[in-house]
Amino acid sequence: VQLQASGGGLVQAGGSLRLSCVASGSSPSGTKVTIETANWYRQTPGKERELVAAISEGGGTNYENSVKGRFIISRDNNKSTVYLEMNRLRPEDTAVYYCNARVMYINYEIPETGRVDRWGQGTLVTVSS
Repeated sequence: VQLQASGGGLVQAGGSLRLSCVASGSSPSGTKVTIETANWYRQTPGKERELVAAISEGGGTNYENSVKGRFIISRDNNKSTVYLEMNRLRPEDTAVYYCNARVMYINYEIPETGRVDRWGQGTLVTVSS
């Protein structure tokens, strides 16, 4: 199981971006994956990675204080994807954003089922003033 993050880029302050994090199995045609819980983190040079947003298995969400009211985390289980919609971006939102998720998988070819915790590779968001 792996996570692929995308959607980062350069945007002016006040603009918007939507990050995506797609889960996939080792055998795309023979593996079903379901994102159960997910988090978006961000990190800037010299600082620790911080939790920005989280979504629970039941759909409950939590946000870091500075992004409340501006960012929205959501999940589409049909697409095995978690999103982070970022609005009214600020220069201080500039960071590498990482997705992290607990994924339930069913591999029909082996067969095998289980749950794993995975990280995406990071996507850079740059907000210019």
